Amino acid sequence: MPYLDLHADPIELTTALVDIPSVSQDEALIADTVELALREQTIGFEVIRSGNAVLARTALGLPSRVLLAGHLDTVPIADNVPSRRERDSAEGDVLHGCGTVDMKSGDAVFLHLAATVADLAHDLTLVFYDCEEIAATYNGLGRIERELPDWLQADVAVLGEPTGGFIEAGCQGTLRVRLSATGTRAHSARSWLGDNAIHKFAPLLQRLSDYEARSVDIDGCVYREGLSAVRISGGVAGNVVPDAAEVDVNFRFAPDRSAAQAVDHVREVVDGLGFGFEVTDLSPGALPGLSAPAAAELITAAGGHVRAKYGWTDVSRFAALGIPAVNYGPGDPNLAHKRDERVPVQQITDVTAVLRGYLSN
Repeated sequence: MPYLDLHADPIELTTALVDIPSVSQDEALIADTVELALREQTIGFEVIRSGNAVLARTALGLPSRVLLAGHLDTVPIADNVPSRRERDSAEGDVLHGCGTVDMKSGDAVFLHLAATVADLAHDLTLVFYDCEEIAATYNGLGRIERELPDWLQADVAVLGEPTGGFIEAGCQGTLRVRLSATGTRAHSARSWLGDNAIHKFAPLLQRLSDYEARSVDIDGCVYREGLSAVRISGGVAGNVVPDAAEVDVNFRFAPDRSAAQAVDHVREVVDGLGFGFEVTDLSPGALPGLSAPAAAELITAAGGHVRAKYGWTDVSRFAALGIPAVNYGPGDPNLAHKRDERVPVQQITDVTAVLRGYLSN
């Protein structure tokens, strides 16, 4: 089994984590390694295992509890494990490898702090979970919510998702709708005998092209919405007028809308076009919740550097539980999942310093 030194520099700890392959549904080895390190190298933590998730918490009776959560899995490796470190003229000292950004550098920071913060200002819960990068039904955080709900109770939750060292508050909701049209099949040489189902989407595509996205300021964070066609399909052969077609539309909505309001809005946008309407995926957003005392302390510790989170993350799960949650971790989220995924190591050091100041007396 690989060895993790939780007292080592978090940069070196990130390297060690990246060098343990952990593609979704293959996290057993990294979970075993993290569990053993937490049991052997931390003091005052209860440590348990849930599938390929590892959880640890203190019970010091402090007035507030902070939850640090990070997923252990990565997307499929793209010839980018093991890690490598090099000097870049623009970015400085950079660590390359699958998971450096999403999100083993964040995991490394959390593990290091658990082992090295001697005088906690808050009780601390750590949740390292599995299967975040695949369908929500497999998400280990969802399993923990169902089976171990008391482990997710906290005054504030911090997810180590990549944010470039900024605190990204809340998250957008995401909705996918499948619109369907029917027509009449015919030979394309005699197209006037048919009714082309794909052509019926022309007004929809124009409407989406003309759509003006709303921007919403919540707690000083500006969320910009977006409504886009993301897939179109139809037809059975190159010489047949299609009698059926579908378009998938994705709506990324600001967290001041509920999931139901998001669905209603998309219905309004496509109203009158006569398409079949099926919701295929829906996850609510998360309000920033920055006015909560524990969250406000974190913002202060980070020097007030906060912005809206574009995209959906598991902060939504905590928001649904009434727990303020933010995303905060090293790495540029635009580099997540890429073949050249990489993180400037200075960001790992900086995030560690901010969280150490926040968690310590």
